[in-house]
Amino acid sequence: MIKFLDLYKQDKNLHKLILNEINILFKKGDFILGSKVKKFEKNFANYCGSKFAIGCANGTDALTLALKCLDLPKNSEVILPAMTYCSTAFAVIEANLKPILVDTEKLSPNISIEDLKKKINKKTKVILPVHLYGSVANLLEIKKIIKNRKIYLIDDCAQAHGAFDDSEKRLIKKIGSTTDISCFSLYPGKNLGAYGDAGVITTNNNLLNQKLRKLRNLGSEKKFMHDSVGLNSRLDTIQAIIVDKKLKNLNKYNSKRRRIAAFYNKNISNVKITKLNYSKSCVYHQYVILVNDRRNLIKLFNKKKIQYGFHYPYAIHQLAVFKKKFKNKSFKNAEILAKKSISLPIDPNLSKNQLTYIVKTLNEF
Repeated sequence: MIKFLDLYKQDKNLHKLILNEINILFKKGDFILGSKVKKFEKNFANYCGSKFAIGCANGTDALTLALKCLDLPKNSEVILPAMTYCSTAFAVIEANLKPILVDTEKLSPNISIEDLKKKINKKTKVILPVHLYGSVANLLEIKKIIKNRKIYLIDDCAQAHGAFDDSEKRLIKKIGSTTDISCFSLYPGKNLGAYGDAGVITTNNNLLNQKLRKLRNLGSEKKFMHDSVGLNSRLDTIQAIIVDKKLKNLNKYNSKRRRIAAFYNKNISNVKITKLNYSKSCVYHQYVILVNDRRNLIKLFNKKKIQYGFHYPYAIHQLAVFKKKFKNKSFKNAEILAKKSISLPIDPNLSKNQLTYIVKTLNEF
């Protein structure tokens, strides 16, 4: 069986180090917002090139907290892509704001700049692009569009740990340092993943940093002193230990993911299969292809013992919870991704033989 992602094999060399740190934690006992949380926050901020990093309970909360800390009027509009995970849209609802969907680019996971331009109006308060599959949205173009407008730019970086914002060729910076607020999930399967739920937010704005730290801790900076309604969304100290150790391997594994994607790009050759266009610095959280006869490819993968995934089988407006809200709305490119996409194995430690086997299976399909 070729696994989609083998976390045990990927992190095996870190297990002893992680367990030693956790053993020390058991003796020390600072399980909530402990010193290791602060250490990870500092290291992650340094890694991204941002001034601040704020740990939280998960990626969904990261987005919710980011939106809540802006104190926007109820039902202010937040523009986001129609193809993303449900959390992006749910966070907007949880913050008492109104989600406005735009399509993705043709044969690309990234938000359509042309469609985005059409949806901006006086009610628009936030643009929320998603770096889907690790492919970086065109942040420079979005910044040009919202220049001199009172619109915040918050990017969903749940799949883009370590990617670069290469839209500004003269000033290339890491994702997590180039917008008002950046939100990361640290779910186990991410490029940087914990062994449970976890998330982190980055910003260069100290006022937002201070608000976010309060909000993630039930609106409190000092114990029993609550001056705002917050969430119970603290990054667990055990998870902070794990992701801090794994951060050291992130660049290495991202490079391996890029090499796997390059192998797929070069060697997959089948008229039934369409490849997507990814950003230059994509970190390939997923490598997704389009296929008309997805059902039969799934049967073939099962027969050949090749694991696969869907990211995602429904666009936001196709989810049952949103069907009424977006009734009669159509987002052609997002719908094509939902209907025809399938995610190939992207484990950083896939061998050349395994990759050759996967490509051979695809080319013979």
